[in-house]
Amino acid sequence: MRAETVVVVGAGVGGLAAAIDLARGGADVLVVEKATAPGGKMRHIEVDGMAIDAGPTVFTMRWVFDSLFADAGRRLQDFVTLRPAEILARHAWRPGAHQGAHQGAHPGARQGGRLDLFADIERSADAIATFAGPRDAQGYRDFCARAADVYRTLREPFMASQLPSPVELVRRVGLSRLDAMWRTAPLRTFWSALGQHFHDPRLRQLFGRYATYVGSSPFLAPATLMLVAHVEQDGVWLVEGGMRRVADALCALGTSLGARYRFGAEVREILVEKGRAAGVVLATGERIAADSVVFNGDAAALSRGLLGGAVTGAVPVADARRRSLSAVTWCMRARAHGFPLLHHNVFFAEDYAAEFSAVFRDRGITQWPTVYVCAQDRGAAERQAAGAVERFLVLINAPADGDTREFNAVDYAPRVFGLLRDCGLDLEPAGEGVATTPDGFEKLFPASGGALYGRANHGAMASFRRPGAKSRIPGLYLAGGSVHPGAGIPMAAMSGRLAAARLLRPT
Repeated sequence: MRAETVVVVGAGVGGLAAAIDLARGGADVLVVEKATAPGGKMRHIEVDGMAIDAGPTVFTMRWVFDSLFADAGRRLQDFVTLRPAEILARHAWRPGAHQGAHQGAHPGARQGGRLDLFADIERSADAIATFAGPRDAQGYRDFCARAADVYRTLREPFMASQLPSPVELVRRVGLSRLDAMWRTAPLRTFWSALGQHFHDPRLRQLFGRYATYVGSSPFLAPATLMLVAHVEQDGVWLVEGGMRRVADALCALGTSLGARYRFGAEVREILVEKGRAAGVVLATGERIAADSVVFNGDAAALSRGLLGGAVTGAVPVADARRRSLSAVTWCMRARAHGFPLLHHNVFFAEDYAAEFSAVFRDRGITQWPTVYVCAQDRGAAERQAAGAVERFLVLINAPADGDTREFNAVDYAPRVFGLLRDCGLDLEPAGEGVATTPDGFEKLFPASGGALYGRANHGAMASFRRPGAKSRIPGLYLAGGSVHPGAGIPMAAMSGRLAAARLLRPT
């Protein structure tokens, strides 16, 4: 019996995971990728001969990858070296921030400050008690318990399953557990839910930032996203050699199972014959026939006709106003002075609401945006030698308008590095860095506008409006962060597994 032939378009995490399960299931799999290496958004940028992670920097939900490798008879740890982080992140606030904090707030709310979040809940609670008082320390414990409850409620019925309707989700959770569904609080905003747990406005900022992990505003996203806090609390790992090693590991596993990969091969068109996906045409004109196609790119590229007119109806037309966050990033080599950096560091200004209003309403970047700094040569608690040149990724949120206008990173650099200096960190560049703006991300990931997470999770129904693994065209399946279950490395991997499962068992 002839093996099912499948072309996977895109070697992002979703496509790589799909290829593994498809090859393991007996399919003849070819992955075609326009870039020269696997990974998609999980990419490296070369700066003065040194590779710097230029995409995701946080590795969580390890169980997703342990399961993927175990199902193939292998072990993740044989392909990539992971080290658990004892300190999840270091957070800092600009001195003088929150001068307008409401009356009765803890005095620290007006003093800037610094706070580490630990893998151990009680260590974090102790740090929060010192930072903001015992009331917020208990609020943190309660918040962690609530986040874990939401995660347990939704992990199997929603995140790890084919996209359900709201009614189907209730059925999967079970009528006897409707109270658990209610506790996911889909009708409340994330920000309002945080107000139930934290008195200090700085802590609402810290935990509200978890909404940005899926490209959303904490002021518009549902409280359901508190599950992201549990995902991080459940374990953050540092990847030896950088995050691209994860993509390399997935590619190696797929190769061992018989999957084939062609890099530098851009797809111009997805073929449809007799109403069914039938292969692809490369930019060179080469035609590759297949029984089925898995598309691992932004789903909007299909509806906008970037993969040919025959597949424009494969998914609903994407609304550009519903896009998630984009970013302006700087990959650079520099010497750090003043601030005791860890691997993950977040620097806040005082007006968090203004930041998200600027991005999602005004389509701009606020005067003082939150700044994320990944010091890639530092472990959980390591210090670099004084004056050492290190690798950094510096990132701020931006609107996903990269297909309609150009952004200039030079315009934002004074705000970004000025805020860092206000928080005590001075980055002294050692050579030219590489900046990427929303229009740069649009070129890398067409039809996204530079959105890094697909559709924003704004409102109770947003998660149900992502496309599922099966498109409207028979034989065409979808994977990646723009489809269910959403953005992020583990979620994209899950999407690839769901696509493979649907393809191999279509009924």
